[in-house]
Amino acid sequence: MSAKVIRLGKTQVGEGAPPYVIAEMSANHNQSLDRAFELIDAAANAGCHAVKIQTYTADTMTLDCDRPEFRIEDKGSLWTGRTLYDLYQEAHTPWEWHKPIFERCRERGLDYFSTPFDHSAVDLLEELQVPFYKIASFENTDIPLLRKVAKTGKPVIFSNGMATVQELAEAVQTIRDCGNDQIAILKCTSTYPATPKDSNLATIPHLRELFDVVVGLSDHTLGIGVPVASVALGASIIEKHFTLARSDGGPDSAFSLEPSEMKMLVEESLRAYESIGVIHYGLTEKEKKSLCFRRSLFACCDIKEGEVLNAENVRIIRPGMGLAPKFSEFVWGRTAARDIQRGTPITFELIS
Repeated sequence: MSAKVIRLGKTQVGEGAPPYVIAEMSANHNQSLDRAFELIDAAANAGCHAVKIQTYTADTMTLDCDRPEFRIEDKGSLWTGRTLYDLYQEAHTPWEWHKPIFERCRERGLDYFSTPFDHSAVDLLEELQVPFYKIASFENTDIPLLRKVAKTGKPVIFSNGMATVQELAEAVQTIRDCGNDQIAILKCTSTYPATPKDSNLATIPHLRELFDVVVGLSDHTLGIGVPVASVALGASIIEKHFTLARSDGGPDSAFSLEPSEMKMLVEESLRAYESIGVIHYGLTEKEKKSLCFRRSLFACCDIKEGEVLNAENVRIIRPGMGLAPKFSEFVWGRTAARDIQRGTPITFELIS
């Protein structure tokens, strides 16, 4: 299989395949397993291909510490003033939920996978037999974690985020050195939410050619315009945060899609993919019936045999059943070969 085509669960993804849409549950279960099930059902109903969760605990992510280094101070952040530990404690998906969540995905015909944040998370996910992995943008420089995931032999998706070309090259090489060439890189802007102006989708085809991998988009903008546009630039995977209702709140709700929006994303990204097509000029089969709507030369009044043809009695109008407009100067100034009734398309046989 080409490096630009990989298999994610039951689906072949990459060049020549429609966009693969991932609903990122993240923290939007709001610490309710029943709500997690509702999200899975809504993702399936919207036509998504997969649901992703995240595998960590507050203790595997950071320290329970109130020092300034462990507090979010960015005034523009959704999480300003909170400690990292407090945020991750609220946002994490309990590990005992993973099995029932994955079972619900299977029941609904969805692929399922997770983002592990440390080695113990990979061990859990291996026990649960996830078919592939995602590495978050902030972890793409964690070479030991990348190596651990790559050695499973399963496809590895990772977001580029803030990584330099050199750091991305190191990540790709780490995975390939483990004998694993099933790689997808998602263009990602690591701000929450992100703006379209900062999305830089032109990076997507560059990533594909630079590393010979499947490419896509992990999107944190509001709405669906950016991910739909990404398809035209070659994105084969679209990952979007997903919630039942933004008004329900939660750490990630502000930049998440609601079910009707996710359904629209699935539909419009497929339309965008189908519209790319191939390089083509001239008629398509379905356009043949539209040829008649071109302009052509027609008699606009009754013309007697021998009468001079000119712009007064022969006009360029629709439909396109007569001579093409380019022949107008050839026709005007010649004479009618026989009587021509008003509304007759002009042909060479009618002129002398």
